[in-house]
Amino acid sequence: MVIFMLTRALLSLIDNIFRAAGSGRISLPGIHPDTTDATRRVIAVIVWAVAITFAYPYFPGSQSDVFKGLSVLLGLMLSLGSAGIVNQLMSGLVVTYSRALRKGDLVTVGGTTGVVIGVNSLSVKLTNLRHEEVTIPNALVVSSIVRNYSSLANQHGALLSTSVTIGYDTPWRQVHAMLILAAKRTSHILDEPAAFVLQRALSDFYVEYELYAAIDSPLLRPVVLSELHGHVLDVFNEYDVQIMSPHFMAQPASNIVVPPEHWYSTPSSKPADSGGQGVASNDSRRES
Repeated sequence: MVIFMLTRALLSLIDNIFRAAGSGRISLPGIHPDTTDATRRVIAVIVWAVAITFAYPYFPGSQSDVFKGLSVLLGLMLSLGSAGIVNQLMSGLVVTYSRALRKGDLVTVGGTTGVVIGVNSLSVKLTNLRHEEVTIPNALVVSSIVRNYSSLANQHGALLSTSVTIGYDTPWRQVHAMLILAAKRTSHILDEPAAFVLQRALSDFYVEYELYAAIDSPLLRPVVLSELHGHVLDVFNEYDVQIMSPHFMAQPASNIVVPPEHWYSTPSSKPADSGGQGVASNDSRRES
């Protein structure tokens, strides 16, 4: 009882120290504030293991052969039955100490994209746009590529990108200007840093362009990307430029575009506030 009481007192002191470190009141060398909870749990397990080791000889019957045999049997059962759990626990430590993701981040783990709602000892929980809760075992997180769209957003702005393929008969400078115009029409895209375009590839039939733009909130990435795609289609239709996707077998007689007068065909309706994002006038086209 004395050993257990001393252990509880020591763990209470350890908890107070690590909670203060987690809140930023004190600084512990070599321990990041994001990893204080995990470190506290690891130290608690070690302290309890040492306490049980010291207390073991004082258990009634601990020196008998029956007690020793039962201890060996229980240890064997735990070692065989908890291999998967131990694997998840160790993977959880890797996820925590690598600080690849944390609660509130927008991430892609493998092929799943969502907002992190929990990083636990055995799994990571995400919620996606369909409001589904996705549970990913820590071992799978460790073995997958993790893309974190939020971790560097405060320093450099969260970037999103989209690509289009345009034929060689369209000047590349015009394509750059149209893609940047589409980005300027899209809400939640920042003016600084400015959007830019790269030529990603010179393929057999078309040039691949990729637009990069900064957004004000990484959590809105899917919604902003969808709106951006709509504006890209509108701008290219306005300037009578055909997007060469999917692959084509022969050059068509005329560019395949949707004329502006057909943008709001039945059953769609023109929004009331679309005045600034409609068809560009001839004067504005010449100025562009």
